[in-house]
Amino acid sequence: MRGTHQSKEPFCCVDLIPELLLQRSTDHVSPYMHLVLVCALLSLLPSSQACPKECSCNGNTKVVDCRGRGLYDIPRRLHPDTQELYLQDNRIRGLGSMAFREIPLVRILDLSNNSITSVSPTALLGLRSLHRLSLAHNSLRELDKRLLGPIRSLSHLDLSHNSLWGLPGAIGDSLTNLSHLGLAHNRITRMDRSLLEALTRLDSITLRGNPWRCDCQLIGLKLWLETYLFKGGVADEVLCSQPEEMKDRDLQKVPYQLFHACMTTSYHYLFANIHHLESERLLRGHTHGNHAHPSSHALHVPMVIGEGYGVGGGGGGGGGSLPECEPKQRPRPVNLRHAIATVIITGVVCGIVLLMMLAAAVYGCAYAAIMAKYQRELKKNEELAAARGKDHNKADEKEPLENAIA
Repeated sequence: MRGTHQSKEPFCCVDLIPELLLQRSTDHVSPYMHLVLVCALLSLLPSSQACPKECSCNGNTKVVDCRGRGLYDIPRRLHPDTQELYLQDNRIRGLGSMAFREIPLVRILDLSNNSITSVSPTALLGLRSLHRLSLAHNSLRELDKRLLGPIRSLSHLDLSHNSLWGLPGAIGDSLTNLSHLGLAHNRITRMDRSLLEALTRLDSITLRGNPWRCDCQLIGLKLWLETYLFKGGVADEVLCSQPEEMKDRDLQKVPYQLFHACMTTSYHYLFANIHHLESERLLRGHTHGNHAHPSSHALHVPMVIGEGYGVGGGGGGGGGSLPECEPKQRPRPVNLRHAIATVIITGVVCGIVLLMMLAAAVYGCAYAAIMAKYQRELKKNEELAAARGKDHNKADEKEPLENAIA
């Protein structure tokens, strides 16, 4: 029985074949020949302690260690019960289709610090128990959206120190159980917010060392980061590389006023702020008002059209460069429902105000009509009283004259 296998070549029954040929020259079959035949038959059966000669295997912990062995490919003859496979510090250049079909129960797979440039979309097919995957320190430029599709149990994914330009949006649907995502030191310039929102169980994320372009398309990442950090998530800094006015500035510390040009060129800024305000309201509701959102006083949606884009007054007078804005993804359904509800509530309030104004106008008209009628009657009564006074004076003048004649 073999326990832990080292790189030394193990004993093999094939070494006894020359002895077997010598025994055939005799007239009888020796016990030694029987031993060789039994050994040959046993060698045809799958070994319960299979281990590649280039690796070290531990049968108790089911760990296979192939680190720093100068391997150019995935080793064969791996035991099906392998739980952990370490292949870092080798010279592996690519992963073919179903490269790990011999170890369907593997939970930890470390391929860091190799020379991997391509990964087949079906390279990880069958690894339904995989929890940790490291492809750090390689030369990957892109990942196929089908690569992680069958793996729903993945909790740790390290893609740092590669040459990735981004991640496919559909990959987020396969990473619902992910707790750590490493994307540091790649070539990522922007990140789709919908992909990050799909990672509902994410506890930590690394984003440093990427050439982030802080334009209109990154406002979604800024808003997501603020909400994510408010919920207790851990994230490192996101330093802007472009445009030049924003270089080496932390995205989380860039004021929203510097993104005002997005309002004149894209609706994405508007929908991003609507969603951010909704998230802030829900968070405050969950905390019963005990915590204040870090950006509650910083959020601002400027409506000024035609202002320049600059930092520290350097881009005033329209001389600054405007951020590049391209068509964004369709807003999520929750934003649409929120917008529709806002429009309905606004319409109801406006209707009530209109009815109140109409009632006030009717009341005013009725009051004016009543007062006009009252004034007319008052004037008429005054005229009648004046006429009666004249008639009475004439009667008084005639009475002394009649008395004198009499």
